[in-house]
Amino acid sequence: MRISKNLRAVAAIALLTSSAAAVAQTATPVIETENGKVQGLEDDGIDAFLGVRYAKPPIGDLRFKPPEAADDWTGIADATGMGAPCMQLYTASGPNESDLTRGIQGIFPTATEAKTDNEDCLFLNVWTPAAGDGKKRPVMVWFHGGGYAYGSGGWPAYNGRNLAAKGDVVVVTVNHRLNAFGYLNLAEKFGEEFAASGNVGNLDLVRSLKWVRDNIAAFGGDPANVTIMGESGGGSKVSHLMAMPSADGLFHKAVIQSGPGVSSGKPQDAADYAGKILDQAGVETVDDLVTVRADEIVDAVRKATPASAGMGRGPQFGPIADGTIIPRDPFLPRAPEQSSDIPVLIGYNKTEMTLFVASQPWFGRIDEAGVTGMAAMMGEDAVAAVDAYRAMYPEYSPTHIASLALGTRFVRGTYLLADQQARTASAPVYVYRLTWETPVGGGILRSPHTLDIPFMFNNTKESAALVGTGKEAETMGDMMSDAWLSFAKTGTPSSDLLPEWQAYTPESRMVMELDVKPRMVDDPERTIRQIGQ
Repeated sequence: MRISKNLRAVAAIALLTSSAAAVAQTATPVIETENGKVQGLEDDGIDAFLGVRYAKPPIGDLRFKPPEAADDWTGIADATGMGAPCMQLYTASGPNESDLTRGIQGIFPTATEAKTDNEDCLFLNVWTPAAGDGKKRPVMVWFHGGGYAYGSGGWPAYNGRNLAAKGDVVVVTVNHRLNAFGYLNLAEKFGEEFAASGNVGNLDLVRSLKWVRDNIAAFGGDPANVTIMGESGGGSKVSHLMAMPSADGLFHKAVIQSGPGVSSGKPQDAADYAGKILDQAGVETVDDLVTVRADEIVDAVRKATPASAGMGRGPQFGPIADGTIIPRDPFLPRAPEQSSDIPVLIGYNKTEMTLFVASQPWFGRIDEAGVTGMAAMMGEDAVAAVDAYRAMYPEYSPTHIASLALGTRFVRGTYLLADQQARTASAPVYVYRLTWETPVGGGILRSPHTLDIPFMFNNTKESAALVGTGKEAETMGDMMSDAWLSFAKTGTPSSDLLPEWQAYTPESRMVMELDVKPRMVDDPERTIRQIGQ
């Protein structure tokens, strides 16, 4: 019998949006973790354990400190709903100011989570085909996007149910400390006790991987076959974990999507930014650090951050190369030796920046002269990028040329990281470029940031607001989820819908262009890659 007599509610009731009928959901088996028992709910044949605590609440005396293993509990912990996201540092200037991009909030609910955030946020979610059956399935751990400022593992786009069902794998998504709560460098002001404060958000990720190592077998997963994945800020998190000694041995493959983390922040810059935030919050002593309200910290960050900051300008939160937790920039001057045996899948989308700039007043209105003037203000590299993209895409509008030029950091960072890893690694590197264009909004976004997520998660139908409907979107979802699952299982991405995916090397920069008709291409953005070299 799968339903525990000890579960407070034998079955939860789900309200169907299409009718007033109520349908009983079946409880999962009770699973024994290292800290106690948990029980969730089945999701169409997949066992879902949501909001599982993987560390102590990082509050009070643990604020700005490394995470500690969760306390043991008695009874059966509820795992039927998501845990709270970390305190969010999301602003209305983000990518939700048009009708189109606001609709995408349904799968990336950034603004909504700012209403439900909490400092007590160290939770993870597990989807498994059969908890407790003793099988050893590949484990796919996802670290969310949103930079290091906002987001959570609970976004609907990250729902692991379909991927777990399709591939017979275990999917895990993770919440961790963000912005000032995860990356406020207090070492200069408050000394050794807070030496780790500038990197505790990334230490949370390490703690979640230790939880996976110690517990995932009970959920039907194989702790010896763990793939870490992330997009945007999540890709940077994966990149940094590859260079963190404390993460060594906790994962076996890495996927970096639209977020190459080649370098880290600098401790002094982070300490200076922290000082301004503390001044705004009125924090002078260690006692103040413990007692200041979380919302007052968020408010102080907003006051201490220039209005013009964003898109790589001004002070930013993120991990710092402190010489210990993160010994140096992850991929400079070379790839991290500890991850030389880690197969890497890395890539980006053709027009990343359209998602961010679609709400700008110039989008759809800028002319050729405007693009030239914008590039001139941004410097020689931007001018070179505009010239290169005009040659590559003579049919593109000035709006899309400008968007491409604004997104070269994704392109150049991806190839730099791939080059560095491929030069010294014993494991292969595979590179992709997503070129399929979404039809939503009349096709105005082309191949925007986040477009890859619904496809590799096999959540195409649930993500129609971003990918549209129809056969092409289904094909892209089938293709990319196949490849990601294959990579998690074997270290090689493959699908019957793809040609053979050749490994990338500095001598033969083979890239899989992901489209309805995919193809292998040699160094498809050579001119952009070489800018500034």
